[in-house]
Amino acid sequence: MPAAQKVGIVGSGVGGLVLASLLADAGLDVEVLERTAGPSALGSGITLQGNALRIFRQLGVLPQILEKGYPFDTLGLRAPGPGAELLTVLDDVRVGGDDLPATLGIYRPELAAILTERARRAGAAIRYGTPFDSLQQDGELVTVALADGTRASYELLVGADGLNSTVRSAIGITDGPRGTGMGIWRAFVPRPAEVTRTDLYYGGPAYIAGYCPTGPETMYAYLVEDAHDRDPADGPRVMAKLAGAYGGPWQHIREHIDAGARVNYTHFTAHIVSGPWYRGRVVLLGDAAHSCPPTIAQGAAMAAEDAAVLAEEIIAAQGFEDSVLLRYWERREPRARTVVEASVQLGEWMLQHRQDADVPGLIHRVSETVRVPV
Repeated sequence: MPAAQKVGIVGSGVGGLVLASLLADAGLDVEVLERTAGPSALGSGITLQGNALRIFRQLGVLPQILEKGYPFDTLGLRAPGPGAELLTVLDDVRVGGDDLPATLGIYRPELAAILTERARRAGAAIRYGTPFDSLQQDGELVTVALADGTRASYELLVGADGLNSTVRSAIGITDGPRGTGMGIWRAFVPRPAEVTRTDLYYGGPAYIAGYCPTGPETMYAYLVEDAHDRDPADGPRVMAKLAGAYGGPWQHIREHIDAGARVNYTHFTAHIVSGPWYRGRVVLLGDAAHSCPPTIAQGAAMAAEDAAVLAEEIIAAQGFEDSVLLRYWERREPRARTVVEASVQLGEWMLQHRQDADVPGLIHRVSETVRVPV
């Protein structure tokens, strides 16, 4: 029998929904607790590498993701400044295998909708508007108190509740995200026909200026700068001013920012929980256990991989033992640490204006790591 027959999952992000689908497919009783009132309807775009697509193929949702998103296999590098000279076009690494796109951009709510429907189709229950409050472990059960006053009990509880995980805090783990010194502007805008891949501009007033197509008609653009305390109301003006230093498609992007495109600003953070990612019958995955700046675009892939490995260990077990969650952590920690440390290192090199940094070597190491299936 599996490690648990009834599993609670706090959080309906990528990792939580992938895990819910895989466990429900195996016949387990799965309930997802989500604090928000419904499926995500906000956000800009997300970049998915081939190792994330490999998990989505396993789930059977790759056709929908390919239909809604925008796959591509090359990466462009452009010069900063109004001329935006195309310096080179590189073949991107197909870390998911030669039969999958190297990269795919998609609108975050579209991805959330696809994964939500997949989990429901598998038989997982999703309870919205149920913020997690506290938990108590008693023998073979984890009892969860929710902010609405109700309680629920599970044989295993999974904290898939993101960077500022309440589940992580509830089990006494104090490791959490810390700022890396950078902040990122994002804007969701219409896609001009000339944008068919990600192009990166290094230099100018931002460390990185880039964009990624997310569908036939959409894209998101981003600018990475030193971390600041920014007023959200002032976001469009500030981002438009930074964008004015870059040419090519950035002229189109700036016009839409000026016209009221959605703009958001977040700080880069990173962490990895030291020691095992579980306490008793409560275990963490994704950003609750480890997080990194989006400099290598592996956050969603790491969460999806965590979910696939955890599901495999739960389903293959002959009842619950500490070794089930220990194996999950031992399989996932080195890979996650490689990605987190590389993502942070890349940002540090930019902050230090290092001209001798071995960026190709760093990217190669990460690619060779994630190329291997979980």
